Amino acid sequence: MTQETKLDPITVEVVRNKLDGIANEMESTLLRSSFSPIVREGLDASASLFTLEGESLAQAVAIPIHLATMIPVVKRISTEFPPSTMKEGDIYLMNDPYLGGTHLPDIALVMPIFADGRPIAFAATMTHHQDVGGMAPGSIPTNATEIYQEGLRLPPLKFRDGPDKFDETVIKILRLNSRIPDTFMGDIHAQVSACTVGAQRVAEVAKTYGRNMMTAIFADLLDRSEQMTREALTQIPEGTYRYVDFNDNDGIELDKRIRIEVAVTIKDGTFSCDFTGTNAQVRGPFNVVPSGSQAAAYYALRTITGAHIPTNGGCFRAVELNLPKGSILNPVEPAPVNSRTATIKRATGAILGALREVRPEVVGADAAGEMLALMFGGMRPNGRRYVVGELIAGGSGAGPNSDGVDVIETDATNCMNLPVESFERDAPIRINATRLRRDSGGAGRQRGGLGIYREYEVLEGEVVFTHRGERHFCAPAGAEGGESGMMARSVIHRASGEDEVIPSKLVTRLFPGDRVVIETAGGGGFGAPAERRREAIEADRANGKVSPEEARKVYGLTDR
Repeated sequence: MTQETKLDPITVEVVRNKLDGIANEMESTLLRSSFSPIVREGLDASASLFTLEGESLAQAVAIPIHLATMIPVVKRISTEFPPSTMKEGDIYLMNDPYLGGTHLPDIALVMPIFADGRPIAFAATMTHHQDVGGMAPGSIPTNATEIYQEGLRLPPLKFRDGPDKFDETVIKILRLNSRIPDTFMGDIHAQVSACTVGAQRVAEVAKTYGRNMMTAIFADLLDRSEQMTREALTQIPEGTYRYVDFNDNDGIELDKRIRIEVAVTIKDGTFSCDFTGTNAQVRGPFNVVPSGSQAAAYYALRTITGAHIPTNGGCFRAVELNLPKGSILNPVEPAPVNSRTATIKRATGAILGALREVRPEVVGADAAGEMLALMFGGMRPNGRRYVVGELIAGGSGAGPNSDGVDVIETDATNCMNLPVESFERDAPIRINATRLRRDSGGAGRQRGGLGIYREYEVLEGEVVFTHRGERHFCAPAGAEGGESGMMARSVIHRASGEDEVIPSKLVTRLFPGDRVVIETAGGGGFGAPAERRREAIEADRANGKVSPEEARKVYGLTDR
């Protein structure tokens, strides 16, 4: 009798939904227990369950980059510390990109889950920590030229031995290398709590169904998702599809654009992404280790194959990648990688752009595809350090039947900006204005989503400021005759009266009275602007999304 006939499909579905619920409970615990605003408000943390073989079993609704890059982390830890040597309550951590991590602020914690006295699965979390040292507060210096400048590197380490014996030496090293050690350790222990919740809940389910039944269900869930994914791929015309897009610069050579080129081949139920032709690795920190490119491909695959397929490691068995050694997507150590998110997002957009011609109902015009990262670090008059980060979005691209969405994270990121009250509580900086950026969405039959306008003013003290932007020089393209979205723009208005335009990336110092104004990019439009309905144009004008001048010049709207 085969495994498939032994397993009751209703039981399998009940367990699948239970596992998804556990992953989301882990995520809720992680967000609610964390100390830093970038996690509790920005949601920059993720939780997942894994098989002992290191395949994703269930994942929270969280950050696609995290959820994919945890896969090589879990595999690396289980290689360094075989599950047969683990005990209940053990916890392991790591962050080193060149050993399977992603970038240094993203620290993963992994905890074995036991059933009948033996490991059955792993609970894992990944949190973007607000500061892990390095040359700039926030640990994403856009002017870094080697990984040693970016912060504390952690190989796979045993963090806790059993249920209550933490490695105090590791804790001392962690605290010593962060500008905000109490916040840092608060977020670490939030990860511990989330992993503990996951381990307890899965163990409870295993008591009901038994270890053997659980492992059989795990295997069945992965096999089913693989089968469904390959079947979905067979419904897409076979062929090779290409796309090219660019990032602004690498933070060092500010006039040099960075090329991302991909050829996506769909054939025989496989999804192959070949990045031959992509830029060589760069001096600045916009290189991406292979786990980041996997995240881009995994997200794109899930986008085009359908939400009806349960997301787990089985889906990803169909993916094949070619990442030329020494390219920006497969750099040679010790290349810096802290700003890899910008490159992952552009790689994701390129994969989707390549597939637009065969899945136009799913893939619209180019999104802004930027997650503008702002870091502010300084010291209050009482000597207490602060580090506060913001993650700001632009507009999404328009689709064939719908306008783009204003100010929303797209593709492989899923973060939020901070509420004004939270930001101003944690830093002596005032947010003077927040509003939609009028006219920023690309014109078209369907209009691109708008970017945002936001203004910050320093109230006291000296602030080390990091600005990691994109789309300042390379606009999001429209589709099917739609126009490009408006490019991003950021400027520092100094208290002295001088203005300093930010060339996409910058690490500088701000002083009382200095104001930073950021304007993120809009998404591309879809279809010819002349085809847009008059009612939609009038509504945009009335809502302040399109100026009267834009409505007249681009859309030809005249008063009746």
